[in-house]
Amino acid sequence: MKHAHCGLVILSLILGGCAAIPGFGPPPVDAYDLSAPLLQPVSARRARTQILVPEPAALKLLDGQDVAIRTASGALQLLGGARWSDRLPKLVQSRLVEAFQRTDRLAGVGRPGEGLAIDYQVIVDIRAFEVRVGSDQAHVELFVKVLDDRSGQVRASRDFVTSAPVTGTGDEAFIAALDQAFNAAVADIVAWSLDVI
Repeated sequence: MKHAHCGLVILSLILGGCAAIPGFGPPPVDAYDLSAPLLQPVSARRARTQILVPEPAALKLLDGQDVAIRTASGALQLLGGARWSDRLPKLVQSRLVEAFQRTDRLAGVGRPGEGLAIDYQVIVDIRAFEVRVGSDQAHVELFVKVLDDRSGQVRASRDFVTSAPVTGTGDEAFIAALDQAFNAAVADIVAWSLDVI
């Protein structure tokens, strides 16, 4: 029995290595990132305000690394040959933090657990993040609330909806359009949030 067990272990290791051999295992999947808009520093005095950007909420389909495609019939599918480099909410959170930091308007911008004395939270709900094949448009919808962290009251809330045309074909064209729509949304969110705060 001992020899048989060793043989099964060796066989499983051999079969596990087949995924790295061309012609075996699933086809490779390209991983893509989102970018943050290149915002210019705001020409205003640096505030003492510190904000927190929690990880955004999202429905299950948008809470992973899959890229969502909406067909002409309205059905949601997943892009087969591409995925995000991390979970979509984590990417959105990271790029929002980066965009706020680039304004040089705030004393601190961070994520939960970084030890900041928080004045406001910028809370995001990812409602749509998809390519609509019928109209060849990337569609992004982010609902945002600015929460006063000390009083617990919502200072303001707003729905940000942006789109960008898909130019070209293939996965890279889809990702580029989503990134463009996302950049437009983030630029609007940052400008609006700073006015609210």
